[in-house]
Amino acid sequence: MNLDRLQRAAGTALRSRVAGEDAPERARVIWESEGERWFTPEDPVWRVHADAAMFPGGVTALLLQMLHPMAMAGVAGHSGYRGDPWGRLQRTSHYLASTTFGTTEHALETIAGVRAIHERVRGKDPFGRPYRASDPHLLMWVHVAEIDSFLRAYQAFAAQPLTPDEADRYVEQAGVAAGHLGVLDPPRSVAELDLTLASYRDELEVTAAATDAARFLLAEPPLPLAARPGYWSIAAGGVALLEPWARQMLGLPASPRLGRAVLRPLGGASTAAVRWAMAGVDR
Repeated sequence: MNLDRLQRAAGTALRSRVAGEDAPERARVIWESEGERWFTPEDPVWRVHADAAMFPGGVTALLLQMLHPMAMAGVAGHSGYRGDPWGRLQRTSHYLASTTFGTTEHALETIAGVRAIHERVRGKDPFGRPYRASDPHLLMWVHVAEIDSFLRAYQAFAAQPLTPDEADRYVEQAGVAAGHLGVLDPPRSVAELDLTLASYRDELEVTAAATDAARFLLAEPPLPLAARPGYWSIAAGGVALLEPWARQMLGLPASPRLGRAVLRPLGGASTAAVRWAMAGVDR
């Protein structure tokens, strides 16, 4: 197999995992539909969400989000992440693609579908406290944990990181879909994002469900043995992006030196490999 065919095969396999077997059809709807869009290719949110750094950034986001007991209870009780992990990933991928690259009409339709699902997701966390996925406070946590993780990943692993002004713009643009989803007054700058994240620290706690989910994500991924080293390299980059306090809470290596010397280089190399593979999909 020549290099171009290898690149195309690797990119197709990755796309199928992340976006589903019907990824080409979904892509045509998103990219080829005519109509007004919220963003353009020059916008920071477009650049961030189109980059391979989303792979380690997604790992970071999941690990951070699961530190909130109510968010973790919702995932454990309703998402089916163990029974259908790839389906959950594909639904998330479709949501991000639709709300970032799709027409405004398509984005709003996708958001409406997620809101309808959120209305049905409710229960109690391990401490007996009631939660509902549509709660604006809980939605805010999920949102800020996600965009902080994506931004960290892009700044660490992209070929050309965002400038400070562009990073602020990314936070503001990522809040457009979040506002329609039910997040009240999402942060509009990196400074506001940092303050919002810090305001949740007292609510965070590692539950048994979070420990189990982290083990599943990092140690027992639903992949063939041959594919696991590549995945673990991506996951290493995701772990490296977590703040030491978050790694410590999850029982992960918290040493800054280990992050700089081992985890980040692994994340950077694997992200570059993903970027190379995905570049061959449309050839």
